[in-house]
Amino acid sequence: MPTARLAVTLPADIWIADLSTRYPDATFRVLAALPDADTGVGLVEIVASDVDDVLARLDGTDGVRVFETLYRGDDRALVQFETDDPLLLMSIRNSRAPFEPPVTIVDGVADIELTAPRERLSSLTDQFRALGLQFDVRSIRTTIDSESVVSDGQRRLIETAVAEGYYDTPRACTLTELAEQLGIAKSTASERLHRAEGAIIRAFVADGAAGSERR
Repeated sequence: MPTARLAVTLPADIWIADLSTRYPDATFRVLAALPDADTGVGLVEIVASDVDDVLARLDGTDGVRVFETLYRGDDRALVQFETDDPLLLMSIRNSRAPFEPPVTIVDGVADIELTAPRERLSSLTDQFRALGLQFDVRSIRTTIDSESVVSDGQRRLIETAVAEGYYDTPRACTLTELAEQLGIAKSTASERLHRAEGAIIRAFVADGAAGSERR
């Protein structure tokens, strides 16, 4: 299943975009968030050298119904808020892509990481485009479910090979040494490795091909 990291430029009229661009050196880290019908409730950590100024500005910000400071330190604060502008949260909810906190917002740009089927990631980007949200894809990586691809024995073999350095460059473990470590013949180790590697490669290629067809 792919994991995508997106950089989303938030509209300037959204409160957290306005606040983070007014204080570009501050970091807003959304630790939890829950969208309702037309509002959003969340928990945000604010890290800034002038955190008192940020909180004072937040107190008079349009779009924030209520907020409560749960903790305040020299350069950080933990704030619970309720907003009328949950645009980003609504996009994620409507796409049915799972929200993975934290979401870090700096100078009006939100850094989001999501792990979801490709069709849900595609739905999320469609939501962004429909709402006029600009975004860049910073990275996409594919996670293969090893339990559904290889057998328990094959998985143990691969894990042992990795742990012993068989896949290091240069190799820290030869096939003969790996077989001795597992107590099996060298030919058996070679065959099992070949089968496991083939299954993993086929799963990787199949996932990429399916993603290309959906796009």
